[in-house]
Amino acid sequence: MIWVAHPTGNTFVRALLAGLVEAKSPFRFFTSFGVAEARSWWRRLPSRARAEVERRAYRLPDGAMVTRPAREMARLACQRMGWKRAVRHETGWFSVDAVYRDLDASVARRLRRAAPGELPRAVYAYEDGALESFKSARDRGVRRVYELPIAHWETSRRLLEEEARRRPDWEPTLQATRDSAAKTSRKTAELEMAEAVVCPSKFVLDSLPEAARRAKKCLVAPFGSPEGPAAPPRDDSRARPLRFLFAGTMTQRKGLADLFDAVKLLGRGDYELVVLGSLVAPMSFYRERLPNFVYEPPRSHREVLELMASCDVLVLPSIVEGRALVQQEALSAGLPLIVTPNAGGEDLIDEGETGFLAPIRSPAAIAERMAWFLERRAELGRMRDAARRKAAERGWQAYAGQILGLLESMQ
Repeated sequence: MIWVAHPTGNTFVRALLAGLVEAKSPFRFFTSFGVAEARSWWRRLPSRARAEVERRAYRLPDGAMVTRPAREMARLACQRMGWKRAVRHETGWFSVDAVYRDLDASVARRLRRAAPGELPRAVYAYEDGALESFKSARDRGVRRVYELPIAHWETSRRLLEEEARRRPDWEPTLQATRDSAAKTSRKTAELEMAEAVVCPSKFVLDSLPEAARRAKKCLVAPFGSPEGPAAPPRDDSRARPLRFLFAGTMTQRKGLADLFDAVKLLGRGDYELVVLGSLVAPMSFYRERLPNFVYEPPRSHREVLELMASCDVLVLPSIVEGRALVQQEALSAGLPLIVTPNAGGEDLIDEGETGFLAPIRSPAAIAERMAWFLERRAELGRMRDAARRKAAERGWQAYAGQILGLLESMQ
């Protein structure tokens, strides 16, 4: 029996659960709010509520999911009503941190109370939601596996503090620089208590303290690619503007300031910059820095892929990531990439075939690669095919299979 704990059950958690189901490996999934996909009651909700619940629907065996919904439902309600104090970073009673800690404490209690025959052989948990579970697991002789979806906090903090000094006007968007000493100490303790660490990219693995890399089993299990939309016919002539896409939270952690500067350096009008993502500052903040971009608000995964199919190139000049899923989503939609090594997808780039790498903090390098596409539109058809082939090389089954192999080796 494996216990998997994650409050929101994102794409890579779902892939692991699907792998456990396919392998017929017994497991329990602990989450904050979730519903069985097979149930029908939630499909009769009003469209807005139905869409929110659908994001938390799981296709799992009966009895495999254990939920603790109260705090997460309150968080969503407070966000909807604009009660910012209740969801304030770390300190809000219904903050994301509070939801993570609440689920972690609940799993820990279950471990302490479980009869010997009911104990799992391993607990699989994630950054910010593992400490209490790992303590109880250690005390009960249960193995502990930790997934770190983004670079280790010390590396992230160093890079983002450098950004705050380099681009002080964008500092308010660098949310991770505000983590308290208590939160970072918790992250350190989680890593120390883990017996194995799963990383989605070499960048994340290299970000770990050297002592952790030596002492623990470390596995690089890259995320998988989705099935892309059907390839629409495209006009690659100069009759239409080339569409460059940025997709992600609109923060300098993802290099948006550098992309805006790159656009200014281009100094031409035969393209569009499409920015898809969540605002972390008023829209006026972004328009003051670059007036002419096309803004697209967040949307469902299916709708993101549809938007990608109308674009030509993904640009993601991230300063800190784990392995940005949007890279493989873009490849699956036929978009070559302009990304930094710190986006965690260095292995996805075959230079001149699936896209280009650019160094971090280099608007000039980004502009140079954007100009390459603008001058060589005839290459786009070939590169679209190469992008789709690259995406198909790495599926979610491979990701789950690597983790299941790790868990098997720890019996």
